[in-house]
Amino acid sequence: MAGAARHEGREALAAGVRTLRGGGLVIFPTETVYGLAADAANAEAVAKLYLAKGRPAFNPLIIHLSDWRLAARIARLDGRALALISAFWPGPLTIVAPVADEALVCALARAGLDTVAVRAPRHPLAMALLDRFGGSVAAPSANRSGRPSPTTLADAVAETGDAASAAIDGGPCEVGLESTVLALLDGPPRLLRPGAVTRQELEAVIGPVAEALGDARRSPGRMARHYAPVSPLRLDAEAPASGEAFLAFGASPDGPRIFNLSPTANLAEAAANLFSYLRAADALNPTAIAVAPIPPSGLGEAINDRLKRAAGRVG
Repeated sequence: MAGAARHEGREALAAGVRTLRGGGLVIFPTETVYGLAADAANAEAVAKLYLAKGRPAFNPLIIHLSDWRLAARIARLDGRALALISAFWPGPLTIVAPVADEALVCALARAGLDTVAVRAPRHPLAMALLDRFGGSVAAPSANRSGRPSPTTLADAVAETGDAASAAIDGGPCEVGLESTVLALLDGPPRLLRPGAVTRQELEAVIGPVAEALGDARRSPGRMARHYAPVSPLRLDAEAPASGEAFLAFGASPDGPRIFNLSPTANLAEAAANLFSYLRAADALNPTAIAVAPIPPSGLGEAINDRLKRAAGRVG
């Protein structure tokens, strides 16, 4: 089939399961962003996924599954992992741990590493798809590599729909930012990617969380330029210059090139709007996209991480 066929209701789930079992790719909703899924145990299917995204094969994929029992078969989960799973699964937390059964997740999906990244998404359609499939799926965001992640089905189909054989519409994504990624290996827990589960929430469960250091290669989304629109970004801007679009935060005047991430300065609302507003601003072909300062605490850590990578200011 050329291009993703959109399905609804029970037929959507049935088509998704058929496609995964047949080695095809499925666009599906999660609470964070839309994902592009392949059977995690099928190396040929995972190779199609890398090709569809234009993603380098040294960048590992997150393995999505229905519950902690399958996660415990795939990865070696210690007491810290089980405590976090109890607190935050299903939800936007990915745990990187030593791989337990290499047959369940192909080496390509792990980028040849001896670790594996696992999470259980919270979106009801994602949960139903995974439960009916009965296995795990490798599922990065459904965008071309380096582009802003899609938070609507329309944006996902525009990015990778030609490579997918089925697409499930779950409406706009609730969170709007990719999951938090935490490594639980030797030594202290390390935050590989900030996300909707904040550093403070993690530390309330397992104590101090260290920085990524050399473990960063075990997480997706760590390239210096990532989540990027075509237009250049100018961060920490108080106001737009002539020809620029503006991503505001908090009180701001209205205008044809102004997109307010949250008029009430709510970080959760800003996170949910970030990628869709980046796309909308980019579509105006501005000289640049100016972005207002975002507070660095809580969810702001994840928002600023995505903005810095979109601007190529990390690495």
